[in-house]
Amino acid sequence: MKTKGKILRLVMVIVTLTMAYEANAQTGGEYEPTAENLAAREAFVNDRFGVFIHWGLYSMYGHGEWYQYKEDIDYREYQKGMGAFYPGEFDAESWVKFLKSCGVRYITFTTRHHEGFSMWDTKESDFKITNTPFGRDVLKELADACERYGMKLGLYYSHIDWHTPDYPVGKHGKQLGREKKPNWARYYKFMNDQLTELLTRYGRVNCIWFDGMWEHGGEPEPFDWQLDEQYKLIHRLQPACLVINNHHGAVIAGEDVQTWERDLPGENKNGHAGMDVGHLPLETATTMCDETWGYDLREYGKFRSSKELIQLLVRTAAKDANLLLNVGPRPDGKLPEEAKDRLYDIGMWLAANGETIYGTRGGTITDGEHYVSTTKGQHTYIHLIKGGLSELNFETDGKVVSITQFKSDMKIEYKQKGRQVSVKLKYPATATDYILDVQTR
Repeated sequence: MKTKGKILRLVMVIVTLTMAYEANAQTGGEYEPTAENLAAREAFVNDRFGVFIHWGLYSMYGHGEWYQYKEDIDYREYQKGMGAFYPGEFDAESWVKFLKSCGVRYITFTTRHHEGFSMWDTKESDFKITNTPFGRDVLKELADACERYGMKLGLYYSHIDWHTPDYPVGKHGKQLGREKKPNWARYYKFMNDQLTELLTRYGRVNCIWFDGMWEHGGEPEPFDWQLDEQYKLIHRLQPACLVINNHHGAVIAGEDVQTWERDLPGENKNGHAGMDVGHLPLETATTMCDETWGYDLREYGKFRSSKELIQLLVRTAAKDANLLLNVGPRPDGKLPEEAKDRLYDIGMWLAANGETIYGTRGGTITDGEHYVSTTKGQHTYIHLIKGGLSELNFETDGKVVSITQFKSDMKIEYKQKGRQVSVKLKYPATATDYILDVQTR
C-alpha cells in the first residue's frame, strides 16, 4: 500500500507539472497589473475570509454539482429540470446581511458551473435561470444586495460546459449525449461574450474565479485555452477585477491570486495541489462537508464542526492565505441550517478574535499541529489550537516587550535569551484557539 501511495503521488506531481507547462506555454508576454489591481490584491489579502456559494440547477436534484456527470445524464434530459426550478424562498438581502454578520468579507458566486446553466439573464444562452418558472435574475438581486451592504462579490465561471455541443470535451470528460462536433472558436466567443455581460452589467466584480482547465490536462497535444486574450478582456473591462483560476497548476501570466482546492498552500493532501507556492496572494477554497459543493441531501449530519472550521480559518491565515468556505444553498433558495450554524459560530469567534485574522500576515512561529501564528505590526499572535503543551520555544528578531493572553490583562511567563524565547503554558486542552499576543519592539 505504501508503494502504491508513492507511485500515485509521483503520478500526480507529473500531471501537475505537465499542466503547468501546458498552461504557461499558451500565455504570451509579461502581465503588468494596474495600480487599481495591486490595490485590490492588497485588500483581498486583508479580507482573509470569504464564502463560496455553489448554487445552480444541480441544487434541485439534491446530489451535488456533479450529479449529471456522475450519472451520465443526457444534456437534453437534464435541462428539462428547468421546468421545475423555482427557488421561491431566495432572498438575496437576507443572504448578504447574514453573511456579513458572520464576519464574511467577500462572496464568490457560481454564475455558471460545469452543467452550463447560467444563473443570470444572459443573452447568449436559453439555458438560464430567467427561463425557469422562477424567472428572476438572481445574480442581479445578489449584486444589488452586495452593493447596498458593502459586500464584495466575485463570480465563479466554468471553462467546462456539459450542455453545449460546441465545447471540446477533454480526455477526462464525457459526452453526456452531445455529438462530437465541437466548435472551439464559437465556444470561446460565447464564453467571452458572457464574461463581458458579467463585467459590464453587475457592478464592481471582485474576481472572476475560473475552473475546469484540468479536464484537458496531460493530453498529447496541449490544449490552447487562449487565456491570454481572455485575461486581458477581464482586466480591460475592470482593471481591479482579480483573475483566479483553479487549474491545479503553477501561476500563469495574467492571474492575480493563486488558489488551492481543499488544501492549504504548500500542502497536497487531496491530490489537487502539487504546485509550488507562488508570489501572488493566496486562497484556499474548501467545503464544510465531506465531498460535494452544491446542495446534497446525503451530506446532512456530516458537516465539520465549528471548532474544526475555526481552526481551519486560523491555519489558513497562518499560511498567509484567505479561506473561501463553501455553502450550497437548497433548491428553495435558503441556506442550509447546518451551514448557517457553522457560519454563526465562526462569526461569533471573529467578533472576539478577528484582530488576529483580518489584515494579518502569516507568521513563522509554528509546528503545524499544536500552534501556528499570524502577525500584524509589532504583534505576533500565537494560536494554540491543540492542547498538550506545557512549554513553547521560539525565535524572534526583536525584543519581547510583553506576552499576554489575547484581549486579556493576564501576563504569560517567559524568558528571552538573544533570539530565543521560552514560554510556560497552561491553557485548556479543549480550547478552540488559545491566543498569545507577543508584542516586540
